[in-house]
Amino acid sequence: MPQYLIAFNDEWVPPHTPEQLHAKAIASYAVIDEMRAAGVFVYGNGALDATTVVCSVESRDGKPIFTDGPYAETKEHLGGFAVVDVADDEAARYWAGRLTVALDWPQEVHRFPPGERPQPEASTT
Repeated sequence: MPQYLIAFNDEWVPPHTPEQLHAKAIASYAVIDEMRAAGVFVYGNGALDATTVVCSVESRDGKPIFTDGPYAETKEHLGGFAVVDVADDEAARYWAGRLTVALDWPQEVHRFPPGERPQPEASTT
């Protein structure tokens, strides 16, 4: 079965009080528990924002260059995500819709490409 990423960016979430965030967490965990019971939940996490960024890394001249904090050109930050393993796009939409309603903020759905690991081409010499 294909896997899907259901995610939201922190910038899509309006300001909340700690009590409101607590209520959202309870509502979203109820959906996650349903995903687990249905056998489709792979992994998820939330409460990510600009304050949780450890570093950014770029490649320069074949070497990684680490910078503290978020990538300066990035306007959005991942806020949270769930990975589900479901039969098709419709099932992924269903679970994304459940999370959207539980949290009352937008979600985005991505299908991971089916994957065989690419192999290097054989040398012809």
